[in-house]
Amino acid sequence: MVIVMKDSASEELILAVADRLKSLGFDVHKVVGVNKTILGAIGDKRDIDIRQFEIMDGVQEVVRITEPYKLSSRTFHPENTHVQVRDVVFGADEIHVIAGPCSIESEEQLFTIAGMVKKAGATVLRGGAFKPRTSPYSFQGMGEEGLKLMKEAGKQFELATVSEIMRENQLDMMLENVDILQVGARNMQNFPLLRELGKTTKPILLKRGMAATIEEFLMAAEYIMAGGNYNVILCERGIRTFENYTRNTLDISAIPVVHKLSHLPIIVDPSHGTGLRDKVGPMARAAVAAGADGLTIEVHHQPEKALSDGAQSLYPHQFERLMEELRMIAWAIGRKIKQG
Repeated sequence: MVIVMKDSASEELILAVADRLKSLGFDVHKVVGVNKTILGAIGDKRDIDIRQFEIMDGVQEVVRITEPYKLSSRTFHPENTHVQVRDVVFGADEIHVIAGPCSIESEEQLFTIAGMVKKAGATVLRGGAFKPRTSPYSFQGMGEEGLKLMKEAGKQFELATVSEIMRENQLDMMLENVDILQVGARNMQNFPLLRELGKTTKPILLKRGMAATIEEFLMAAEYIMAGGNYNVILCERGIRTFENYTRNTLDISAIPVVHKLSHLPIIVDPSHGTGLRDKVGPMARAAVAAGADGLTIEVHHQPEKALSDGAQSLYPHQFERLMEELRMIAWAIGRKIKQG
């Protein structure tokens, strides 16, 4: 349940309500908004009489959260969450574009692409150091060496960085080298990993699973937030359907649905969502028009030689043109994208 405190409630009254909740076995999560302080009581206590809290001093309203996801629910946190990474803020008026290669292949490759996407207006550099591949014989990434290159590229080009974490034992090296930890679609329900990420304060980019419902998607975010890490960025990257022309079916409708149900920012990955270079631009434009808080787009200066996902990677000149188109769409809906 959610307990909304009055504007006039003192810290002493807020603490008294929190202590009462804890004495009944609830985990208490406090959110201080612009005008209200909200206490989220997490726990399966259906027999609790909420009237005992409604009569406490300083309490304005008590609301039961009917959704299975509590902390990620907009009922718990009515205002949009802003996730800050360096000087980049996801969930505010500015739309941020994450760009870079699917996988880090070499220093020359990463630094060349980083310079190009920076010039076009990207604010976050992407690149996989550990690559989950369908075939065990495909390129699996450069590992820790790739992460170190990512850190250096971020410094040189003044870009925030994001890379995918696969297992709990990679956490220390990831925390050392990248700004955002990405949880891939295959790991969306890797609950031990999500619990570990909940113990950090590092922003988490959580991708929707290949066959996950929106409720399952938000429940995965709940695992991270239940551990105390509220810095979660959701990512729609397409789901599996019976259609096989594109790699996945990009669910554009997930953007307004998530915005209604949750306070967390949501970005879109049109590269994995379609798997086809010529479809990335149209889907990116549609995502911005639908209200996405950001995009993640694969870019490669030599996609025909890429060791992974070359067919869905934009050439730099295509990415630069797309960024100009996206700025016009963002302006039309009252938002903005950084000028290159």
